[in-house]
Amino acid sequence: MRVPTPPDPSKILADGAAGGFLDVLQSVRANPRQDYPHWDKIRFLKPPDGASREVWWLAIKLNRGLIPLPLQDAKGQPFKYGTPSSVLRLLHFVDQHCSGEIAMAEVVTSDDQARHHYLVNSLMEEAIRSSQLEGATTSRQAAKELLRTGRPPKDRSERMILNNYRALEFMRDSGDDKLTPDLVIELQRILTEGTLDDPSAAGRLQTPDEDRVAVWDKRDNSLLHMPPPADQLPKRLQAMCDFANQADDERGRFIHPVIRAILLHFWLAYDHPFLDGNGRTARALFYWYMRTRGYWLTEYLSVSRIIHEGPAKYAKAFLYTETDDGDTTYFLLYHLTVIKRAVETLHDYLQRKVKELQDLERLIQNEDGLNHRQLALLSDATRHPSHVYTYRSHSTSHRVTEETARADLVGLRKRGLLQQRKMGRKHAFVAVADLSTALKG
Repeated sequence: MRVPTPPDPSKILADGAAGGFLDVLQSVRANPRQDYPHWDKIRFLKPPDGASREVWWLAIKLNRGLIPLPLQDAKGQPFKYGTPSSVLRLLHFVDQHCSGEIAMAEVVTSDDQARHHYLVNSLMEEAIRSSQLEGATTSRQAAKELLRTGRPPKDRSERMILNNYRALEFMRDSGDDKLTPDLVIELQRILTEGTLDDPSAAGRLQTPDEDRVAVWDKRDNSLLHMPPPADQLPKRLQAMCDFANQADDERGRFIHPVIRAILLHFWLAYDHPFLDGNGRTARALFYWYMRTRGYWLTEYLSVSRIIHEGPAKYAKAFLYTETDDGDTTYFLLYHLTVIKRAVETLHDYLQRKVKELQDLERLIQNEDGLNHRQLALLSDATRHPSHVYTYRSHSTSHRVTEETARADLVGLRKRGLLQQRKMGRKHAFVAVADLSTALKG
């Protein structure tokens, strides 16, 4: 994937190609674009009357009013960001839907166990999709079975997914809102343990005597990104942690916490400090920061699921930033759009779950005493009659003890809704042959 480098503004001026520039700049200011185009798009569009595309591009860039960041590229030039109306509009959406007291579907807000169930499902989904982005080939169904049953992983792909799930739980349970280099390194160790050809690379930065890990285009093997030299990594990692722990920048300017969370993702991915696991570490840091800053709904989202649907856009957001003088606004806009889609996907999912539970409740209106966990299992069994349930999988899905899980499953068996089998030493349960009829009965 190649992205054209925009023309150098100083060269446009030096070549005397900026004739009529002030008129073009006035036109751009009077009629700002609602999108945030890169030169990759501008080069194909018709400029204002009498202007060249290069002059038009220069006017667009100067009108953006970018703010410098403490993050620097490998040459020591600062990255920057802007807050056009498109960014502000998406930030407002995230503020409305991901923090504070929000009217969520009753299926999530009415019961602590229900919240645990949906949180576990979300962590599983993110662990699977984030690993698939980095090459894991395990199917979603097999991966969920792995995480629910607690069986040992069979191969590297399954180990990646299990590690990712454990890493997300580790960051969630860390109980700290301060980021340190040791915490980042431990996160990467959990993510990569048992998956590397060089086991010693888990839990440490790359060293100057190693070949730096770069980002390559898998289609034509062209270089997409060469990260900073390894001897800079300890200092850069400390700077990233300092940035995460600040309330304002060094000039006292407020940086919106969602922008800061996304820039943490970008920063770690740009520095690429580890032999492997950089993308997964970056996304886990984003989740950690959003949760510690009060954006609680983010835990129920799977950002990687949306990214996985269009990985080329994810890569292009990085490339646009790097080719346009370190303007991270491209990456901010992409990531904010991903969050918005993830929120909308969650709402659609919850509406379906509410309807499923309502339909199920109508079927079992004569069955008293079923708890939310049992209703959720029956809802799953009506859609997946071949699913197998164990005390371990049920306790994992709902974050309850195995004794509570046993009571739930045995209770459903006694009602004639599940059948019990022996699978080795485990007690397994499956839905009865015609569950809908049994429920109606």
